[in-house]
Amino acid sequence: MIKKVALTNIYTGRKTVTLVDTSTDEKALVGSGKTSVETAEISDVKGLDETIQRVSGKKNSLEDRVSLFNGLAKCFDRNIPIIKSFHLQANRVRTPRFRGVIADVAHDLTQGEKISDAMEKKGDIFPPDVIALIRAGEESGRLPEIFRRIGNSQKKTSRILKKLKSGMIYPAVVTCLGIGVVITMSFTLVPAMTKLYTSLNSELPMATKLMMKFSEILLKQPWMAALPVIGAVIFFKNWGRISRIPSVQNLFLKMPVISSLVRKSAAAVGFRTLALLIEANVRLTTALEITSKTSWHHHYKTFFDRVKNHILAGLTLPDAFLVESHWLGDDGRMICGLMETAAETGGGTELLNEIAEDYEDELDTAANQIDKLIEPVTIVILGTLVGFLIYAIYAPVFSLGDALLKKK
Repeated sequence: MIKKVALTNIYTGRKTVTLVDTSTDEKALVGSGKTSVETAEISDVKGLDETIQRVSGKKNSLEDRVSLFNGLAKCFDRNIPIIKSFHLQANRVRTPRFRGVIADVAHDLTQGEKISDAMEKKGDIFPPDVIALIRAGEESGRLPEIFRRIGNSQKKTSRILKKLKSGMIYPAVVTCLGIGVVITMSFTLVPAMTKLYTSLNSELPMATKLMMKFSEILLKQPWMAALPVIGAVIFFKNWGRISRIPSVQNLFLKMPVISSLVRKSAAAVGFRTLALLIEANVRLTTALEITSKTSWHHHYKTFFDRVKNHILAGLTLPDAFLVESHWLGDDGRMICGLMETAAETGGGTELLNEIAEDYEDELDTAANQIDKLIEPVTIVILGTLVGFLIYAIYAPVFSLGDALLKKK
């Protein structure tokens, strides 16, 4: 349930309206970040308003997650009580979902639950790898450090995603304009062409026939013009699920530029998680099992799971990495060499973090150049579309004279 909390400053009379996704008015007060100099009026958001808010609002904001963990780390460093630390984060986050999560977790903590158990109930916000790290931090007494590491890792991911999204704006706009031109011509120019060419009884190119058929479908069923938009919305809404399908992931690994980005992204997340777990004194096989379960790419799930099995069979970590290095792509041998160095120097976690940082830097650089990487593909797609339209429209025009003479 979404609660609307109207906060009024008792000195200035200024009002601020905050939405909190939680179940009770008491939790809504916590999630709204109410201070001692404010009064609050709480009401429920119901019916269509609630539906619109849930559909349009962000459910899992990466920026809010960064703010939450960084804020908690600062509070814990200064020995602020745990429940108070969560209360202080309510004004740092922006989405109703995260305000509600803060209120719910804070309420569970007052009931005596551990932070990890309270956060685990919010599985859509805190994935298993984050919960595992928090549990390890609780057991080792290093929660501030763990929260800071999680916040920094999420911040890097957020920065890379923002750059990737900004780089996709240009090709997305060009593609939408191209589709819009085709649909507009199908409703306006093509019907007039169809009447003319049909009256001449002349043979038309296949491209023109396809355009005429497409125009006929849209004229009889105009609602189909909305299908590309609906399809794009469904695609991006379900992109997280689609990207986890093994066959789709294998397809990405076969693409020239995309394969490198996918491998570096999956490896950076996996090695960063493994390093954090080992630093938090989690048993190696348990750390590998957790890393396997939380890896988003099935190649790396398989890799970490097989490494764990080799260690249980008695192999060392470098040897286990070497046996399964083919799952890591072209960088497999290099990573195995680093792990052998780590075994000799005792700096395993440092090298794992180093690998993750190198990959993150490369992803950051690629994100800055994503528009340059995608531009040639966009030009090819747009050029093909324009060429098809020109040929479909003008090819019959060039033979129009012959058709007229033939008719005479």
